[in-house]
Amino acid sequence: MKITALCDIEQVEKVYPLDKVMPFDSTYAAIKATAQRCGQRTALSFFLTGDLYQHSVNVSYEQLLGKITQSANLFHHMGLGEDDVMAFILPNLPETHYVIWGGEAACQVLAINPLLEPQQIKELLNSAKAKVLVTMNPMPKMDLWQKVETILPELESVQTVIGVDIAHYVPGFNGLVASVIQPVKRAGINLPNGIEYINFTSAIKKHNRAALDFNRTFINDTISSLFCTGGTTGLPKMAMRSHRNELVNAMSVIQAAEGMLGEAKTILCGLPLFHVNGTLITGLIPFIQGATVVMVTPQGYRGDRVFPNFWKIVDHFKVNTFSGVPTVYSALLQQPVGDSDLSSLDFCMCGAAPMPIEIFKSFESKIGVKILEGYGLTEGTCVSSINPTQGETRVGSIGIRIPYQQMMCGVIADDGTVSRCQTNEVGAVLIQGDNVFKGYKESHQNQGLWLTDSEGLQWLNTGDLGRQDEDGYFWLTGRKKELIIRGGHNIEPKIIEEVMCTHPAVSLAAAVGRPDAHSGEVPVCYVQLTTDSKVTTEALLEFAQANVAERAAIPKAILVMAALPTTAVGKIFKPALEMKEIEGCIKTVIERLLPDSEYHIDVAQHRLHGVLATIKIAVSTSTLTELKAELGLYTFKFDIVA
Repeated sequence: MKITALCDIEQVEKVYPLDKVMPFDSTYAAIKATAQRCGQRTALSFFLTGDLYQHSVNVSYEQLLGKITQSANLFHHMGLGEDDVMAFILPNLPETHYVIWGGEAACQVLAINPLLEPQQIKELLNSAKAKVLVTMNPMPKMDLWQKVETILPELESVQTVIGVDIAHYVPGFNGLVASVIQPVKRAGINLPNGIEYINFTSAIKKHNRAALDFNRTFINDTISSLFCTGGTTGLPKMAMRSHRNELVNAMSVIQAAEGMLGEAKTILCGLPLFHVNGTLITGLIPFIQGATVVMVTPQGYRGDRVFPNFWKIVDHFKVNTFSGVPTVYSALLQQPVGDSDLSSLDFCMCGAAPMPIEIFKSFESKIGVKILEGYGLTEGTCVSSINPTQGETRVGSIGIRIPYQQMMCGVIADDGTVSRCQTNEVGAVLIQGDNVFKGYKESHQNQGLWLTDSEGLQWLNTGDLGRQDEDGYFWLTGRKKELIIRGGHNIEPKIIEEVMCTHPAVSLAAAVGRPDAHSGEVPVCYVQLTTDSKVTTEALLEFAQANVAERAAIPKAILVMAALPTTAVGKIFKPALEMKEIEGCIKTVIERLLPDSEYHIDVAQHRLHGVLATIKIAVSTSTLTELKAELGLYTFKFDIVA
């Protein structure tokens, strides 16, 4: 059925009820069914750098299922069961898919961001009680093994480390050299007593590829994976998701996209596989439908020579769709299409962060392809709403809800109960359905997460604010925790950012709060300029003053950065900018009170405090009291080590 409006979603749910369209009880069963149907079709195409796209390594569905089965049997014979956790810290490789889906068949899988610091990785592994860790073997220009090596003595539950090689992906003479170097590096591995090392490639060869060596019973609450949230304050939270969560969300997207990601289609994967978008949109969904996934380098969009060759890659593989975040689309606008044929592109998808309207319009005008903006979160497995593929795309909207889940904007009462907002009334964005996760691994983090309506139904509070229009389209108006609160006045960063992105010299913008002793916070805006722009900050500030309609939202300063800080997914990482502002505030206070003192400021994420500023300074007791009193006028948390 074509989905053009909310009424079509409701019709799909009547004609194709969930139990009718989803016969699987596990992600392994879903992938196995596709491999039996499309065994010789290419499941994965992979290349190491953007300029090697013509020399891709291709994996058929028969081969994919075989490797996943061998991986599952390996984990099973290592003693891992349904209550045990296997963690992976890997870039985007075919092996990453083998580990994820083989791991889900045998146990629970914890996905860890390779860009996290060693101590954060240690905390996650210990908190999850992970027994097995899969990561990269020692290799040049990649620090994953070094990160793991430094924390091994502090890991409380890890019994085995499995190392992955990639020498077999390096073409030509360099591949021969790599195949000689990697065994030498493996021979030098020396793990602490009690921890075993296994080489992934050689280990899975010893296991059955034709069938699982074990039987498991999967129920609706059987945990498949632990995916970390963004971790904007303190350590990332680990969201527990079930096989049913992942399968239901996959089937929801498949119905909403109406076959647009289906068999004989090709989707490009540039987002990381430790992130839910990468794993579901460019993993489980195409694997259920028999589509081909083109994996652009181990680092995805961040890989060497990816953007300069991007349109050639689309042309070469006849890519039908890809998913990106606003920073990806901003970067692609800087790349000439040249003589690349983009006629295969059906649409593009954007999620994870709101798309600036000017980037949206510029991309569609230049490339001639529709961008479908959607919305989702780790706790909802991945996707909750999207602009319809066949219907009206409303620029700036996150679209209509997808089948088999409910979504509404709600008013939260003082007693924690919730009621539905009126049309276009702003409220908390809430979701409900079999796609909603089972809670965070640390139970205390679940407090206040669920809200109950008048009928006794439970809803997940996403933390986002939005409204729903008369046609069922949702519009995000902000994120509660990102609001800049100036003297009790709530300022939505989006109204500043959208104005700044209309300036021809501005590529990206991020508004954050600057600590202020009087107002709590005042808005400032960081911007990333387009290539070769010579605009001054004074001119940009004048532009903001003339165009930001809300007086209280006019930024106090415009600050230019060569590149805005981003997460590994490509979302602008505002906490880094907020921490930069806190550090600047503290410096100003110290240099005013103690102009000749030596000091060191460390502003960092803290497990309990969110963000904590630690100040090391040599001062007298009386001066220390004065400094504490001065910094106490601000809302950020600090600790002075005198």
